[in-house]
Amino acid sequence: MLHKTLGIVFKVTDYQESSVIVQVFTEKFGMQSYIINGVKKPKAKISRNILQPLHLLDMVVYHKGYDTVQRIKELKSAVVLQTIPYDVVKSSIVIFLNEVLYKSVKMQSPDEQLFEYIFHSIEWLDNRQGNLVNFHLVFLVGLTRYLGFYPDDSNTAGCDYFDMKDGVFTRYKPDGVQYLSPPHTQNFNALLKFNYDDMHQLKLNNDERRYLIGKLMDYYALHIEGFGNIRSNEILEEVLS
Repeated sequence: MLHKTLGIVFKVTDYQESSVIVQVFTEKFGMQSYIINGVKKPKAKISRNILQPLHLLDMVVYHKGYDTVQRIKELKSAVVLQTIPYDVVKSSIVIFLNEVLYKSVKMQSPDEQLFEYIFHSIEWLDNRQGNLVNFHLVFLVGLTRYLGFYPDDSNTAGCDYFDMKDGVFTRYKPDGVQYLSPPHTQNFNALLKFNYDDMHQLKLNNDERRYLIGKLMDYYALHIEGFGNIRSNEILEEVLS
């Protein structure tokens, strides 16, 4: 049976001589793998250019249950990205976020709210001009809402520590080593209050931004099984510095 769905490209893997398998987070079916034959040929019906990380797709697909490689009947860009492929800052942000998303989003079932969050965030980034140094921080904090471990910020007054294991702010130093202490706790708490439109008002120097990204990756690793290490954040921070 044929289905129409939007999709977001997560990963492309070469398959045989001229084909690829592309992993797409779809609006209708969650994470799915699709084989595309002949995509590497000169006159391919589907251009590999639209299969770049986090490109936004409009798809007509065959769906034969889960845990199998699916096929695509029609594929085109849902939104033609105007700046991300050509802007070194935006493309570096996308490469980093793509790596995090690939390790975080596994469900083979629809999650429309999560899908819309990612889809519209990429649209926003593509259309935005100006200061983007905090975009990845705001995105990653927002993403935790949909992944189920958004920090509990209901009572932060007088709290000098953030317990990353339990996801709570506390007055007392937690056991172990997975926590934030001053001034990082206060900067992290401030980060929770910003969105894309006002994030330029969040004043963080390069060292603090690097520190918070590192701790956010530790926070993700604590709450997502098999998350592992992220490598592309170092390249991104070099670009942003």
